[in-house]
Amino acid sequence: MTEQLFLPHPSEVFTAGLAGFSDEFVAIAAERAALDAREARLLARSAAFADAMADTIAVHERTVSERQALVRRSTCATLAMAVRMSEQTVQRATGDAERLVNEAPAVLVALELGRISVRHAHAITDQLREVPAPGRAVFLSAVLPVAERSTAARVKQHARVLRERLHPESITVRALRSEQDRRVEIEAAPDGMAWVHLFTTAPVAHGIAERLDALVAEARSGGDTRTCAQLRADALASLAISGVTPAEQAPSETLPHPVEVSEHIRATVQITVPALSILGVTDTPATLDGYGPIDPDTAARLAVSAPSMTRVLTHPETGAVLSVGREQYRVPADLQRAVRLRDATCRAPGCGRRARACDLDHSIAWEHGGTTSVGNLACLCRHHHRMKHLPGWRLDHHGAGVLDWTTPDGKHHRTTPEPAPF
Repeated sequence: MTEQLFLPHPSEVFTAGLAGFSDEFVAIAAERAALDAREARLLARSAAFADAMADTIAVHERTVSERQALVRRSTCATLAMAVRMSEQTVQRATGDAERLVNEAPAVLVALELGRISVRHAHAITDQLREVPAPGRAVFLSAVLPVAERSTAARVKQHARVLRERLHPESITVRALRSEQDRRVEIEAAPDGMAWVHLFTTAPVAHGIAERLDALVAEARSGGDTRTCAQLRADALASLAISGVTPAEQAPSETLPHPVEVSEHIRATVQITVPALSILGVTDTPATLDGYGPIDPDTAARLAVSAPSMTRVLTHPETGAVLSVGREQYRVPADLQRAVRLRDATCRAPGCGRRARACDLDHSIAWEHGGTTSVGNLACLCRHHHRMKHLPGWRLDHHGAGVLDWTTPDGKHHRTTPEPAPF
């Protein structure tokens, strides 16, 4: 009698495989949550440690709050450099950690046990900041069970509604306070593009959207073939740069193309242009200060329309600076220009503040025999300029603009000037 071989059905194989993946995925998420909780406890301890040491470390600062702020930033900078993160990221993480550890211990425990993720925890603590102390226990007891069975997005929505219900101040009072934070931020994007982020009141934002929609509808009715997204972008650029409506700007009442809009830009710009590109021999990209590579045609248009511009020519093979234009009305000293062009940004590890907004720091102080020379000057933002004088920090300036930083934890970090990009 022959034995029959029974093979599992494909659906059973699929189900078993998915079960294995799912179990491991859950285990990984739980481990990650436990690590996030551990990190939160560490960051909260580091902040408390910085506050405790502030009076003995930052002795030259006038007030307690100034001393604590400087030593906290020094602490965050040390941690950030150790793992190659930005200081702002570590500062935000430290603030989140303090709220989690000090104000929401039950949420921290849930995170440690893997019942929620760090995104759930932040959704809760972000709203908890606006809940008055007497209502926080009620808020946490109501929102935490939701977090343990819902997505982070759902928790955020639920927490916002609950915070509104528990807040003693009217939304009008809070809206007036929040309005003080309105701002515009620029974010670089690839291929010569960038984002403009406007943080403003909801009525203003919707008013802008409605105005753009009306302009887009007008343009489309006139036969414009650009997409709605393109028309909205071009309309907003036209209004922001030229200060007039597209109808006032163009007799045809069609929305101007970005190339036409750029003709209205009047700005002081700094462009590094390879010598052969400016002659039209090659199409090697130029470099716009504060952004990065842009195409030669755009660089040429900006150069023509900018009333004040510093033009830097670079050698087509070595990238070495050949000449610096002197068209600006108030021309900085040659030495300052040379250092700022070399450094491009603050030379502290991980800091991206543009060189033209930085201090020119003597690496070896003048009173200690340091010279005012390229080999002893570096661009440091005001924060890092002050921070380098705190105990535990050391800056050594080597040749060719190479800086060696020693942080208070004893670690060493080297920064070098960025080479010519093209």
